[in-house]
Amino acid sequence: MTTLTLSKAINEGLRKALEDDPKVVVMGEDVGKLGGVFRVTDGLQKDFGESRVVDTPLAESGIVGTAIGLALRGYRPVCEIQFDGFVFPAFDQIVSQLAKMRMRSQGRAAVPVTIRIPFGGGIGAVEHHSESPEALFAHIAGLRVVACSGPADAYTMIQQSIRCEDPVIFFEPKRRYWDKADVDTAAGLDGALPLEVARTVAEGTDVTVLAYGPMVRTCVEAAVAAREDGRSLDVIDLRSLSPLDLAAIAASVRRTGRCVVVHEAPVTGGLGAELAARITEQCFYQLEAPVLRVGGFSTPYPPSRLEEHYLPDLDRVLDAVDRTFAY
Repeated sequence: MTTLTLSKAINEGLRKALEDDPKVVVMGEDVGKLGGVFRVTDGLQKDFGESRVVDTPLAESGIVGTAIGLALRGYRPVCEIQFDGFVFPAFDQIVSQLAKMRMRSQGRAAVPVTIRIPFGGGIGAVEHHSESPEALFAHIAGLRVVACSGPADAYTMIQQSIRCEDPVIFFEPKRRYWDKADVDTAAGLDGALPLEVARTVAEGTDVTVLAYGPMVRTCVEAAVAAREDGRSLDVIDLRSLSPLDLAAIAASVRRTGRCVVVHEAPVTGGLGAELAARITEQCFYQLEAPVLRVGGFSTPYPPSRLEEHYLPDLDRVLDAVDRTFAY
């Protein structure tokens, strides 16, 4: 076991992928000499060369378009989008080309492109640096959408994403980049949790709490606090946002009878709405209360001074838990 930050765990996962497969190429703005703005790719260009860790122009559409071409020639490109709000110039390439190519070619043309996107707030950044656009991509058929929450998962999930024959949108919670945990870098991927499977991070019997990315840690902290009030929370890290591990979600909700969904993105039209609908359809007779959602407000992301009011915190999660017992 090695103690790594989340950012270093992704770095080690990328390094392993580059070592294992000469067709893996890392590309993006400042990923080479600088090592990325969050230093996630630090040292990779030095060790693997400029032909495999490529500093690109500031052109997200060009980055993704080039990656699609490389994938069609047999490479496995890993694109870094510097910040979440910068992905939209590439949205047309992702939605109109990347997501459709395998279906369009009836399976003859795979495009194994991984697009890494640091997402979410909590770092005091300016406009377009703290977005949560995951629901936009989860709506697009043909894409896999995943979000890591801690170092151990990040290390394996980035490698699994790169190996996947489908294009993968890989969300990284930027305010958790400096969280540390033990990572078994010597273990292979054979025993790792499959990419599309959810993970229970705190076991409980009273309320199911669904979260992903930056909110997983907050919900685990809420579970510890709720224990003092005699309430037991079953906290599930979704990990995969498309496809969803509906079997694991439904099994938990059927046990607890209550569910709270937590994400940073605005509640309106967010992934919580899809989860609430699916849970209601599959667990209607076991539910003791409506599925409640905790998320950001339906406003553009605020200035850093107001972040603490915008972002869901432990108190808002516990308030939702309390409200589930009012029914």
